[in-house]
Amino acid sequence: MKAHRLLDPAMALARRLRRRGPASGVLLLSFGGLGDTVLFSLLLPRFAELARPGEKVTVLLRADAARMAFVFPPGIEVIKVDAGQLRHPTIRYRLFDRLFAAHYRLVVSTDFLRHPDLDEAIAAACAAPETAAMEPRSWPKYDRRLAANRRLWHRLFDSGPPLQDKVLRWSRFADFLTGRSEPPPVVRLPAERLPAARTLDAPTVVVQPFSAVTAKQVRPDFLRRLLAEVPAGWRVLIAGHSSDMERNPDYRPLLELPGVAFEPAPFAELAGVLRAARLVVSVDTACMHLAAALGAPTLCLAGAGYHGEIVPYAAEIMPPNLRFLTVAMECAGCLGACRLPEVDGMYPCVAALDVESAATVLREMIGGTA
Repeated sequence: MKAHRLLDPAMALARRLRRRGPASGVLLLSFGGLGDTVLFSLLLPRFAELARPGEKVTVLLRADAARMAFVFPPGIEVIKVDAGQLRHPTIRYRLFDRLFAAHYRLVVSTDFLRHPDLDEAIAAACAAPETAAMEPRSWPKYDRRLAANRRLWHRLFDSGPPLQDKVLRWSRFADFLTGRSEPPPVVRLPAERLPAARTLDAPTVVVQPFSAVTAKQVRPDFLRRLLAEVPAGWRVLIAGHSSDMERNPDYRPLLELPGVAFEPAPFAELAGVLRAARLVVSVDTACMHLAAALGAPTLCLAGAGYHGEIVPYAAEIMPPNLRFLTVAMECAGCLGACRLPEVDGMYPCVAALDVESAATVLREMIGGTA
């Protein structure tokens, strides 16, 4: 047994013995990645309604996902947590002490997929008088412990089938918590939360070819064919972290094409470029969700692994500026647990994307904008 499974209850008891004063404030736990954080921001105002007058709303995010917190409404406090560091006892109990001392009135887990030693342990450390969560997704390795942790939650919501659009699931959960039914939001940030568009010196196409899961990436020759459709005199910016080119050197020759350059700006700065771009072409990654939410014309090159949960978006939330290029597969909705052999380093559903169809959509999306 891991040490923290013994230490967590002991430390929790010690904290409770020194608790004083009334509880106040709402803590929302959101352990998704960068793209999830963009989509969650659309529902955040609804979850913030759970705060009583004068109460503060805090969102706890993974440290990497917190880079996208600039899309949140003003007045939201953010706590960053490095999940890997929570294995270190000193860091773990320093965070738990901080959360306990905050004495939140209400703690809400907004995640369908939960981990008993991470987000659920954080919820337990808060010892809030009110807690709420969705029934968690089955995770065979942890199902027994997740079932035991049901005692952490005063209110549990059955959010429906395991495969369901993420935004629709959050919207139904918000309905449950607020007691008021509202339509799910279209993926578009409100005008007051849009960053200023950057002034660009030429019509620009932004391409994001990189993913943390390299099997979701289309090959460089696919992108080379698409870039051949970009009008002469336009610029192409290949967006990504500086390490992306180091990990994917076969994409580097694209930078030798006329008008093509690398754009390493972090998301908070890249957002202004995306708003000014004539088109954003992206694989299924956080940049695509951000571009769509910013209202940029966006073409997503998506595999079938997350059909039904993330991409393509459900019809109710689809913005008019977004197009998906994807293929139907019998195994769609595997959520990344692909059972088929990769094709040239790609998931088969990514390898099956038709470059000529993509070129046609690209021409349609930039047509008449020169």
